[in-house]
Amino acid sequence: MSEVTSITKRPSILGGAMIIAGTAVGAGMFSIPIVTSGVWFTGSIFLLIYTWFCLFMSGLMILEVNLHYPLGSSFHTITKDLLGKGWSTINGLSIAFVLYILTYAYISAGSSIIVQNFAEVISLPQAIAGLVFALIVAFFVWLSTRAVDRLSTILIGGMVIAFILAIGGLFTEVKMPVLFNTNESNASYLPYALVALPYLLTSFGYHGNIPGLVTYYRKDGKAVMKSLLIGTLISLAIYILWQFVVQGNIPREGFKQVIADGGNIGNLLAQMRSTTANATVSMLLDLFSYMALASSFLGVSLGLFDYLADFFKFSNTGSGRFKSALVTFIPPTILAIIFPDGFLYAIGFAGLAATIWAAIIPALMAKASRERNQSQNFKAPGGMFMIGFVILFGVINAGAHILANFNLLPIYR
Repeated sequence: MSEVTSITKRPSILGGAMIIAGTAVGAGMFSIPIVTSGVWFTGSIFLLIYTWFCLFMSGLMILEVNLHYPLGSSFHTITKDLLGKGWSTINGLSIAFVLYILTYAYISAGSSIIVQNFAEVISLPQAIAGLVFALIVAFFVWLSTRAVDRLSTILIGGMVIAFILAIGGLFTEVKMPVLFNTNESNASYLPYALVALPYLLTSFGYHGNIPGLVTYYRKDGKAVMKSLLIGTLISLAIYILWQFVVQGNIPREGFKQVIADGGNIGNLLAQMRSTTANATVSMLLDLFSYMALASSFLGVSLGLFDYLADFFKFSNTGSGRFKSALVTFIPPTILAIIFPDGFLYAIGFAGLAATIWAAIIPALMAKASRERNQSQNFKAPGGMFMIGFVILFGVINAGAHILANFNLLPIYR
């Protein structure tokens, strides 16, 4: 009689990497060329790599800590156990703030795109356009998580296709003198470096997925590490390619107009249309922006919806979900009606808050975990030096955003 051996197949590394890349890449990438217009292309590449490295390291620190806890342990549970109730409360508030401010940012961006692209068909004030956009997304979130899942799958598929086709068209139109700003004499770049960092931090936000990946790979630390590495490198490559085609088509001076117009997604797209004669590329870029924004908005607002439903203990019935939808969408929608052009400001504040749970807290947890647990199955590299390096990164980000808001740092505009 032959012996049958049961082999459990391990989830693919690529699958985990796609989860990370899909979480990080979204509508926030439209802010990157705008906020790095001061340092321009070469400087932005250095800043992107620096941000990627620090946030990849902080992700490994969360992984290291998570492996000492039972499967399914949440970020909140681990923070509370290692750092105490105070840090746990700060962590929870920062996560809620980021979700709320990003929901507002995407309503603002959606209203900007509607006004810019449908002005000839229907004339709507931007505040009303934002309200309509928020109501549509709120309906799908209220309907069910499955509805969001199905719509997001369609949007992400379409987004990938539109992005590849649009980037392919723009790639051939990149002008090297524009990309390297050779026509501007005595240009200054370095003074504008710090102010861009909080926006770039927001674009690498994936840390909330790590506990889920630890469960997904059944505590296989090396598998999770590989997923984080590949997923974050995919994100980095997409951002660098995006910088290449946008800053290779729009002259540096052109971004002053984008910022003056409000710095919203619609303003950037309008500037792109003015620099390319290819109508098909413009259409594909518009399609990509619609789908990227809608998928990001759905993902963030669903996360906020679930967070608030759990916090307020609302039921999963129709009336319970309606209450959750109200507390999820009413505050950011009112803010978008009052301040319709706050996309860039919101992304910056999201970066300020995300500094806490994506950089500072992971480093502090790694330090506390190493003091408590002598045996380590997996350990983030760099020792105490790297913990200090990541905390310093977080402090620099927070300090840069605060100083910029008090006009104590130079801003390109």
